[in-house]
Amino acid sequence: MKTKIKDLRNLSLDELMAKEKALKEELFKLNLQRYGARVDKPHMFSLVKKDIARINTLLNEKKEKKQLMGKEKKNG
Repeated sequence: MKTKIKDLRNLSLDELMAKEKALKEELFKLNLQRYGARVDKPHMFSLVKKDIARINTLLNEKKEKKQLMGKEKKNG
C-alpha cells in the first residue's frame, strides 16, 4: 500500500488531488471500523496517513514552484 515519492512526483496536480481524496475516504472507512466494530488491519492507519502526508508535501512543493515561476515572470 505504501506509495513511493518517486511514483507520486510523476503525477499531475489533478491526479495527486484525486489520490489524496481517495486516501482520505479510505482513512474515514478505517475510522468507522475502529469505532464501529473491529479493525482487521490496524497498521493501515499509519500507512494511509503517511501517504496523505507525502501527497500534501508534493502539492505544497508544486504550488510554491508555480508561485516562484509567476514572480519570476513578473520581474523578468
